[in-house]
Amino acid sequence: MTTSSGTSLTTIEDFRRQAKELVSSEGWSFYNDASGRRSTFRDSMAAFDRYVIRPRILRDITQRSLSTTVLGQPISMPICVAPAEAQRFAHPDAEVASAKGTADSGTLFIMSSFANASIAEVSRAAPGGLRWMQLYLFKDRRLAEHVVKEAEREGFKAIVLTVDLPLWGDYSFYKSSHATSASRYYHDPSLRPTNLAIDIPEVHDAIRSGDVNIRHYLAQQYDAPKTWDDITWLKSITSLPIVLKGILTGEAAMEAADAGVSGIIVSAHGGRHMDGVPAPIDVLAEVVSAVKGRGVEVYMDGGVRSGTDALKALGLGARAVLIGRPALWGLACDGPAGVTKVLSILRFELDTALGISGCTSIQDIPPSLIARKSYL
Repeated sequence: MTTSSGTSLTTIEDFRRQAKELVSSEGWSFYNDASGRRSTFRDSMAAFDRYVIRPRILRDITQRSLSTTVLGQPISMPICVAPAEAQRFAHPDAEVASAKGTADSGTLFIMSSFANASIAEVSRAAPGGLRWMQLYLFKDRRLAEHVVKEAEREGFKAIVLTVDLPLWGDYSFYKSSHATSASRYYHDPSLRPTNLAIDIPEVHDAIRSGDVNIRHYLAQQYDAPKTWDDITWLKSITSLPIVLKGILTGEAAMEAADAGVSGIIVSAHGGRHMDGVPAPIDVLAEVVSAVKGRGVEVYMDGGVRSGTDALKALGLGARAVLIGRPALWGLACDGPAGVTKVLSILRFELDTALGISGCTSIQDIPPSLIARKSYL
């Protein structure tokens, strides 16, 4: 692919390097941020090397398919786009461009509740695309209810509730060490979370008072108890299926199934909020096993940088994987076309790995295909 800048990009790493040149320093800092010593951030990628593919041989793999479904909705491949906020750092059209590029690839786009574009704008940009809406449980429930109702109205097919951020934790972007980035994020109206600017006095007061008060107001919204009762409340205001994002243990997965959710995303939030938690790929099999037979679909995000990474996650039981940063790199390099190209690279790599492994479809992947290196 030759981008609008005239640069030819053929690998995910090409997109990463080019995006770093194009995105502002504060934007790159935001996208690349990680907590503590960045151990979880690094290990989420490195962990894939702890697993090997055990190919089957002498099988007819001339006809292959990557198509599958998520919550009953068809997608062209089990590689989807994870929610990510502040996408205007990468491209002027922000989530509008991301949603279009994802829809053009025939796969799922998950929109962040902290998006720069509105829910309605994204819906209009990709009317035929499959979209889910990410949500936080804020202290003021009017914020969450507004996002849910807008998502319903605009044809989104599920609510993705992030559950691994019960308080404003070790998130260095919002601290004084990144004061310039944080100031721009809140001071520049184009970077603010559009869908949270609802018509209530508290939001009007925060916006009128400037970036410091907006930051304070949003941080306050995390300062509220969050329990399994909140899932009951969320189910009471929407008929959409609920997916919990941020589960890393079998115990939490069983509780999620007991609460009646439809899906789980095994995720460490990109290592952004808490260091020292496991790499998602390392706990994926545990989570899958915990909800086996419960009617709960399991997905995974964190560290996926290649088609073989995706195949390993699928072989360990994930129904699909989500990519975050790579989609942002594509967005920064060439807008919707860049997102589509990143997804097409991963699609090609997954299809190739699938075939060489002796499989013809996602449903054809046997449990024995993936093993930890320790088996050797």
